[in-house]
Amino acid sequence: MSPKKAKKRAEGASSNVFSMFEQAQIQEFKEAFTIMDQNRDGFIDKNDLRDTFAALGRLNVKQEEIDDMLKEAPGPVNFTVFLTMFGEKLKGADPEETILNAFKVFDPEAKGTLKKDYVTEMLTTQADRFSPEEMEQMFAAFPPDVAGNLDYKNLVHIITHGEEKDQE
Repeated sequence: MSPKKAKKRAEGASSNVFSMFEQAQIQEFKEAFTIMDQNRDGFIDKNDLRDTFAALGRLNVKQEEIDDMLKEAPGPVNFTVFLTMFGEKLKGADPEETILNAFKVFDPEAKGTLKKDYVTEMLTTQADRFSPEEMEQMFAAFPPDVAGNLDYKNLVHIITHGEEKDQE
């Protein structure tokens, strides 16, 4: 392939990224990008990432961690590169049905809920184990009901759609 064709193909790959998302999603990514682009120069760099972490309460981020994040990009991180990187990450995300089926394995009575203690035990002792901090974050974002049940159907909906399901 000629260098000209290779360049054309690379350009085509990135310009198509906008068709991967709905307009509302692109707007949300644009807002996130704008928040992270602390110095408003149109690019996210090391200082922008450090400032973003600081704004989120993480003050002691290692330079190596920031460098590793930036190495994931093919070049300077402008909005199109940012969107492309998210598109690549999200492409591998399991569809709602697959994630629901994983939860249903632990819910033979098909109640749609699992006991908080059971979920904690499974996620901290099996396979890719969650840390106590990750469990705390999950239950802060998705609190169980008063009986200690986690509504996994709603959890899966939020994971895959980014918003709560309207209660029927």
